[in-house]
Amino acid sequence: MTALQLSRARLPATTTIDVMDAYGDMRQQAIAAERALTVYLNKREIVTLMTLGDDPEALVVGYLRNQGLLHSVDDLIAVQVDWEVEAAAVVTRRLPADLEARLGHRTVTTGCGQGTVFGNLLAQTALTTLPATMLTQSDLYQLLLHLNAYNDTYRSAGAVHGCALCRQTDVLDFVEDVGRHNAVDTLAGRQWLQQTASSDADIFYTTGRLTSEMVLKVAQMGISVLVSRSGVTQKGVELAERFGVMLIARAKGKQFQAINAGARLALDSPPPRPPTVRTSKEAGV
Repeated sequence: MTALQLSRARLPATTTIDVMDAYGDMRQQAIAAERALTVYLNKREIVTLMTLGDDPEALVVGYLRNQGLLHSVDDLIAVQVDWEVEAAAVVTRRLPADLEARLGHRTVTTGCGQGTVFGNLLAQTALTTLPATMLTQSDLYQLLLHLNAYNDTYRSAGAVHGCALCRQTDVLDFVEDVGRHNAVDTLAGRQWLQQTASSDADIFYTTGRLTSEMVLKVAQMGISVLVSRSGVTQKGVELAERFGVMLIARAKGKQFQAINAGARLALDSPPPRPPTVRTSKEAGV
């Protein structure tokens, strides 16, 4: 089989501009890049993504994978990104038989920059059986501490979301982009391009909301634990219950909210309870 032709069109994730601060002083400030990248699949225009441009080939592959427009990395012939024309040309050996039907049905999601889900993926009722990954409270706290070492673009420029592929307390890979949907797609693309498989110990972390889109994409990667420092949506909870994904929301410091956890989360390190504040009436004053 011919080797995959892959461009290496990575661009810096930030640029600098002049800003005036509250004292009237001018200084330089790093800001997140935002670039348009139109994806063509076998010469058919699919979508325009707004991205940092930090790993565009993986982003495009992961996007097509998560949309069900690519079934195997072995189908790929070439992924070529050209920033002069802001386009990514993807050539594959085959296309889904129902491509036109998929492209004709799209849902604009809640992702930053407006993500898109094609082909009514949200109506899926079955995926490959997910592992019932176990997690301890102490390991969750340790993982959150390790994640503090990342978010380089956010610390320097803000305006981005981050996603991480983790294995228990270890961070295996971390991606930032202008939308959380881009970040998860990039990790999914890297997983395919590097031909790495998910493990029963894998955990996915995101700085963004746990929406239906995030739950579905993580489940498609074969991962059953999804952690976020943000909250959840109703549809995200519904899909988590359907696919067997444990959600850990609002995970900051020693606090979190576990959803669809059951016996999979071992509470081995509970923090001290805050003191109870009594009202004047309760105190008999």
